[in-house]
Amino acid sequence: MAEETAVAQWENPIRAALREGKPVFGITISTASVEIAAQAADMGFDFLWIEMEHSPITLETARNMILATRGSRAMPFIRVPVVELWTAKRVIDMGALGVIFPFVSTAETARIAAQACKYPPEGLRGSGAGLATFRWPAPGGYYDFADRNIVVVTNIEDTTALENIDAIAGTRGIDVLFIGTSDLSFSLGLRGQQDHPLLLDAIRKVVQAAKKAGKAVGRPLVDAARYKQFIDEGFTFFQAQTEINLMAAGAKAYLTPLNKWCPSVGPRPMY
Repeated sequence: MAEETAVAQWENPIRAALREGKPVFGITISTASVEIAAQAADMGFDFLWIEMEHSPITLETARNMILATRGSRAMPFIRVPVVELWTAKRVIDMGALGVIFPFVSTAETARIAAQACKYPPEGLRGSGAGLATFRWPAPGGYYDFADRNIVVVTNIEDTTALENIDAIAGTRGIDVLFIGTSDLSFSLGLRGQQDHPLLLDAIRKVVQAAKKAGKAVGRPLVDAARYKQFIDEGFTFFQAQTEINLMAAGAKAYLTPLNKWCPSVGPRPMY
């Protein structure tokens, strides 16, 4: 009975941290490897950002990655390819506890994202989450558990989203406004520049809208040295580098000292 009570009272630690204004960090998983996901889930990150927009990860592999987080502190989040009810349905019905929606540019797409992750009457999620309960057994009932704990993240990535940012931020059921700084830079005609005044102004606009609406705001954190700056700017939801980039950084740190004695090791042109 005590165990059932604890489960019934459990809260997604990502949601709890964001409500309290505490930062959370997610490693981006872009390769179709359950082993890498399992290892990453125990490395100290708060969540896995399982990437299905820009990677070959399939639904079946993503499902196995979610199961690989059992017993881990890392919560399984998935970025779906498009904002549709069915894309969210597939990933939350297999156990994702957070859904990241790309290119949320209007109040209507924000509404679809929010409704896709909640059961009626608040949302439009269909009933069929038997597989989700393998990852999230909820003696008190999965439906209420899911509605309390699934985190909805909307990516702000283009100028249309900037024009509609107050309406997007004010949409009921949206938890995080995540600024895709690279795509937003391209949309502004900046070809990916990250420190251009136009992009910085756009970022401030999104942060202000999120703060006004009482929503958390996120961004990529490629260089951890900029963490304090971003915290001071109001960010609490961070996307860390991919497992591939972190592996490359670890390999460089390992090989660089060896290169002093063994010039053959270390990066060199492939062609």
